[in-house]
Amino acid sequence: MNQLLQLDGNILLFIQENLRSDILTPVWKFITSLGDMGWFWILLSVLLLISKKTRKIGITSLLSLIIGTLITNVVLKNAIARVRPYEVIEGLELLVRKQADFSFPSGHSCASFAVAMVIFKMAPKMWGIMAVILATLIAFSRLYVGVHYPTDVIAGIIVGVFSAWAAIKLIKKYEKKNGS
Repeated sequence: MNQLLQLDGNILLFIQENLRSDILTPVWKFITSLGDMGWFWILLSVLLLISKKTRKIGITSLLSLIIGTLITNVVLKNAIARVRPYEVIEGLELLVRKQADFSFPSGHSCASFAVAMVIFKMAPKMWGIMAVILATLIAFSRLYVGVHYPTDVIAGIIVGVFSAWAAIKLIKKYEKKNGS
């Protein structure tokens, strides 16, 4: 376990020393801001509700976000209570404001993949691929700005993918039950 924690920290320091740059930092800060409070994914899901053609995707996306938020922010973050990496790793510079909650798992990664995977499974593939690429960029941005360990991001992605799967299954079960 100690080796995994050390690897987590070393990856963040590698990113800081080798990938951060004055040119890229504003871009990564913007990308990470898309995941703040899930606003981008919530807005996208609400917009999908407008058209009857995409309403089912919007409903499923919102359900996926709810499932992911409950698992990540209500249960896991509080149960595990992992301290943020910038509080522990000597020399790691934080590029955004300090976060108010715990580190594990990444809520940005969870929300991003919760919606992106619903879109990937239910929308035309081009939109699904674009959503997954954006989700991946947001997940990586959490490492770049120094607010999450790699294992936080991986766990957030796993919870997000599970949330999308569960939401899709629940919607299908509801439709089957109600003859929709």
